[in-house]
Amino acid sequence: MKPISLYFLLILILSTSCKKEQSKALDKLQVISEIETMFDEYHEAIKQDGLPAEFDYLDDSDDFFWVPPGYQSAIKYDSIKAILILNNKSIQSISFEFQTLEIFPLSSEIANYSGIVKGKMVDTANVISNFKIIESGTLIKRTDGWKLLNGQSRNLD
Repeated sequence: MKPISLYFLLILILSTSCKKEQSKALDKLQVISEIETMFDEYHEAIKQDGLPAEFDYLDDSDDFFWVPPGYQSAIKYDSIKAILILNNKSIQSISFEFQTLEIFPLSSEIANYSGIVKGKMVDTANVISNFKIIESGTLIKRTDGWKLLNGQSRNLD
């Protein structure tokens, strides 16, 4: 075979045997729907079982961090868990719901969100507190569902 024929044959083999990777189109509406459902379940779990119910919705990997209201830096999962357990002792009931929520899918497994959460808490002295929190963060889809990976929140007036 002539060198030009070998070159042509090699190109032909490579072009027919290599499959182009086809990326799956991001179904943003599906991702948004899944996350909205997760947040509904998250808020219902907290209403039923208190702040410790949040643990099922927080990503417990080393990548997790959050900046809670009143904090000026991010804290890790174990610190958040300790704060939630401590605060839950003074709460008789608590409920949350999004007043506004925007979800920004980045992939089928990662999304950002931003929203305002309305809350109502009754403490153990029967004092009722209504509040609003603005928060934003990143969600990650794990094998057991969507989890809060990181974010920040602060109290609104």
